[in-house]
Amino acid sequence: MARKLTYENIIEQISRKDFAPVYLLMGEESYFIDLITDAILKNALDDSERDFNEIIRYGSDITYDAIINEAKFYPTFSQYRVVVIKEAQDVKKIEELVSYVTHFVPSTILVLNYKNGTIDGRKKIIAEIDRVGVIFESKKLYDNQIPAWISEYTLKKGGRIEPKASIMLADFIGQDLNRIVGEIDKLWITMPAGQNIITPDLVERNIGVSKEFNNFEFLNAIIAKDVTRSNRIANYFDKNPKSNPIILSLIVLNNYFSNLMLCHYLPRKDETSVMQGLRIPIFQAKNYTFGLRNYSALKTMEIISLIRKYDAKAKGVGSNNIPDGELLRELVFKILHN
Repeated sequence: MARKLTYENIIEQISRKDFAPVYLLMGEESYFIDLITDAILKNALDDSERDFNEIIRYGSDITYDAIINEAKFYPTFSQYRVVVIKEAQDVKKIEELVSYVTHFVPSTILVLNYKNGTIDGRKKIIAEIDRVGVIFESKKLYDNQIPAWISEYTLKKGGRIEPKASIMLADFIGQDLNRIVGEIDKLWITMPAGQNIITPDLVERNIGVSKEFNNFEFLNAIIAKDVTRSNRIANYFDKNPKSNPIILSLIVLNNYFSNLMLCHYLPRKDETSVMQGLRIPIFQAKNYTFGLRNYSALKTMEIISLIRKYDAKAKGVGSNNIPDGELLRELVFKILHN
């Protein structure tokens, strides 16, 4: 059988009731691990079968030999018995489960949720699960992948989200997909009747992210070399540090100018070439073609160096306790005037 599949491949197999005897779902991004687990539970058992055949345990409360005993039981009035071990990273000597994997019970579906890390690929259990089951490593998305993921998720719900709104959400929440999904679902509930588009206004009203004073607008002002608007937003961030920490602004700036540096070395610099080169949506590519006109390769390199310098200062290295707001204003001045 196919192994080390993508999330979409695994969900598609599960929906066909094509189950593996063992699933090792591991990695830093818990969202995909939970979705695959929920899909298995939903598709493998009917409601009438769950009481006797759905076993959910937590790694801190169970030993590896107890897991083996649970997995060796046969189902009761059901085709499958599903044994889910949540927080499997807390199971001591989890690699000892290899004895079960090599002699698994075909009617059992054993699901190991190993979060916030991975099992050493050199362990025998990895080779054995890879031979008979499914191994999925759930990796965190990069910051610049989050807006597109938000758009895709919203489309699956039957609507869409405006590009600015998706970046506002990504900027405010970060990489936590579970929290992003929760916020989108809340927006969906509060959306006016007959509307299926998440707008910046809707995000501002219901989540508390300003549609004018956020890192999306801050970056746009920097790209456009708009001194007045850049400083106005920097001042707003200074007055609202909890919801606008300098570290987040530095990450946004560093991601943009690092990608802009890559754009300077593309053979062609039109929007389509930038979109393909950076693997980003077309609306984001426009920002880079604009930035290419305003910032030379040399200036871009200088800005990247400045951002790293101010990142160190924001973390207390050689800053002499200069407030974050003042650091950000200094950085804006050096980017726009030097």
